[in-house]
Amino acid sequence: MGCCGSAERTKREWKPLEDRSCTDLPWFLLFTLFLVGMCGICGFTIATGGAARLVFGYDSYGNTCGQRNEPIEGVRLSGLDHTDRKFVFFLDPCNIDIIQRKIKSMALCVSQCPTEELLTYYDLKRFAMMNGSELCSYELPGHKYPSLPERFDKCPKLPVPESKALPVFNRCTPVDISCYAKFAEAVVTFVSDNSMLNRLIAGVAASKEIIVGLCLLALVLSMILMVIIRYISAVLVWILTALVVLGSLGGTSVLWWLYIDYRMTMNETMTKDLTETEEPNGGMKPTKDHAQGLLIYAVSATVFTGILLLLMLFMRKRVALTIALFHVAGKVFIHLPLLALQPFCTFLALSLFWVYWIMVLLFLGTTGNPEKNEDTGLVEFRLSGALQYMTWYHAVGLIWISEFILACQQMTVAGAVVTYYFTRDKTKLPVTPILSSVLRLVRYHLGTVAKGSFIITLVKIPRLILMYIHNQLKGKENACARCMLKACICCLWCLEKCLNYLNQNAYAATAINSTSFCTSARDAFMILVENALRVATINTVGDFVLFLGKVLIVTCTAFAGVLALNYQRDYTEWVLPLIIVCLFAFLVAHCFLSIFEIVVDVLFLCFAIDTKYNNGTPGREFYMDKALMEFVENSRRSMAMEERGRSKRARPKEEAPGTSSA
Repeated sequence: MGCCGSAERTKREWKPLEDRSCTDLPWFLLFTLFLVGMCGICGFTIATGGAARLVFGYDSYGNTCGQRNEPIEGVRLSGLDHTDRKFVFFLDPCNIDIIQRKIKSMALCVSQCPTEELLTYYDLKRFAMMNGSELCSYELPGHKYPSLPERFDKCPKLPVPESKALPVFNRCTPVDISCYAKFAEAVVTFVSDNSMLNRLIAGVAASKEIIVGLCLLALVLSMILMVIIRYISAVLVWILTALVVLGSLGGTSVLWWLYIDYRMTMNETMTKDLTETEEPNGGMKPTKDHAQGLLIYAVSATVFTGILLLLMLFMRKRVALTIALFHVAGKVFIHLPLLALQPFCTFLALSLFWVYWIMVLLFLGTTGNPEKNEDTGLVEFRLSGALQYMTWYHAVGLIWISEFILACQQMTVAGAVVTYYFTRDKTKLPVTPILSSVLRLVRYHLGTVAKGSFIITLVKIPRLILMYIHNQLKGKENACARCMLKACICCLWCLEKCLNYLNQNAYAATAINSTSFCTSARDAFMILVENALRVATINTVGDFVLFLGKVLIVTCTAFAGVLALNYQRDYTEWVLPLIIVCLFAFLVAHCFLSIFEIVVDVLFLCFAIDTKYNNGTPGREFYMDKALMEFVENSRRSMAMEERGRSKRARPKEEAPGTSSA
């Protein structure tokens, strides 16, 4: 039964259907409930004051700055009225716990941050008298600061640096951030010379316009490459094939030459003086081991080269399919230019969600019951009991919703490409196929996307847990445990990649037939198994061509960056801007070419379905593009020639018995 009460089709037409139905509605409801839980966590943090404590700040006695507070049982100086004290001031702002990433200083709520450097306790007294902002603990009167014995523990560490309040968060932050040098050195461990760090930062500041321009250049190059790659794909594929073959033959030849040369040298040494080369503890054993090692390497390389040449021989025709698919993918981007905006939309959606997730995580850090730290005497807010699981729930939400957003991108691209492929007359394409695909996704297939992303989440969570355990036990576990952990992580990573590929094809099948996730995954898997060699060729050759495209974009951007930054003669001033530009160029190229990769994979699935259920006869015409039609025709001609050759070879064998009897 379909999710909306309609029976699921048993006979599929394998073309985009007009009468669609909801798919995987229970999973849509489950995902909706999960989102409600995520919103509930945010609401809980706001209702219990965690959000207010994060934004407005709180002192070491549990009082929120800028408002009237309720007393906390067992905590002195709690429950104060801080309506006029809106800023958080740290007595020792430079006392930073690098491991826990927090300031280990007593915090107070003050009415004004120190606007100048205060060198003595008399300066603290003068500041308190003039501005009404007392910077020592609340129980100490401001006019007695210089004479109180408690001033060494409950007053700020001298000298007190000039501070300014952070926007929105109302924390008094030193204007001179030199006191954070220790923290900066711990973060930037590769820089031991402060002068070099200053020069690198100065280089970035002086080159910010060039950096922005080069980033835009990488963006433009990525968009251009997606269109023109159909013209250069054939050259790239055959160059790649030639390099792989020549590299394998060259490597094998070098290994055999090394082995033969080593054997000849060893034989000459043996004939000259056999007794001198023999050693009392094993004779010429090391020399023989070296020769045997070279022989093993040479034989292995020969076997690998032979297998590679056989694969190239059998798969040479399927390489032509990869080239044809790249050619058609370029046409898709010409007819559907809004596909180029998909990376922007996905990045924007992920960025907004990640900002929200981090914000709620920070809210959770200041939510809970107040507890007094027995070591420091300061009040900390911690979640206890069942509320501790909210953090884990929030962490699972990060993975599932992120995968859901990425899956929505895959479904949207698949729906648009399917519409393009199965429209015979390209002039009759919808005005906005991308928008139509988004509307179909929102109306019918959000449950399918939720189910597919949840499966990836189930695999990713154990892998992340194992990676965390591996990092925590680094240097403590034995070699066997380390090997087992790495093997499990590697297996889960491979499983995740395989499921990602299967999910992508399942989304394409859902876009075609409007079937549920499991049905679509099964149908897509059967199609892929029937075309296993073609899949292997496209995933190996195609992925490497796209990798070369990424390298091309990064190289061109880096070359332009070297020319633009050449006026700075000191390389340390432009090396950091160049690294930033190259990283951004690779990220942009990866985002855009990943869309191109999705288009190629969906086109292949459509092509495999088209060739399976259609044969070009009236009533069963192909939907494919001319480039793919030429590939099919060439394949048919080659198969016909092979059949004629077999029949000619078989005919003399059939005539031989008749001739002998005559």
